[in-house]
Amino acid sequence: MSIKGLRPIRSLLLAAALFGIDGATSAFADLRLCNMTSSRVGVAIGYREPQGWVSEGWWNLRPNACETLIRGTLTSRFYYVYAQDYDRGGEWAGRTPLCTRDKEFLIRGAEDCLARGFERTRFFEVDTGEQKHWTVQLVDPARTAPARP
Repeated sequence: MSIKGLRPIRSLLLAAALFGIDGATSAFADLRLCNMTSSRVGVAIGYREPQGWVSEGWWNLRPNACETLIRGTLTSRFYYVYAQDYDRGGEWAGRTPLCTRDKEFLIRGAEDCLARGFERTRFFEVDTGEQKHWTVQLVDPARTAPARP
């Protein structure tokens, strides 16, 4: 789960993300992310717990692969995702600032990232509509994938 040796990429928004609910045939209640690109992708997530904000990463996904980021029934309506394209450069980013770092991390709190020795990274919001399971799909700019019913 490390992005060791990679320089942070913060300037280019690579593509839009599509969100979908996993099909009713799924026996699991999870937050999953699918890399629907031809590149290797690094992913970080953020969410609120009763004690405050949490951000964690990195999951490294091969092209056309999925990974479970949170196991079990989802307890929040909103989750936050940030992803980097390792092969072509670029990122999937948004407006919500959370703390990250270049190595594997679990960070509590979203305040004073730089003063605490972390990077300040902008995550995009995922509205699950209070569903108990959800899949986020990262796609190439020219490709759009339909949300799963």
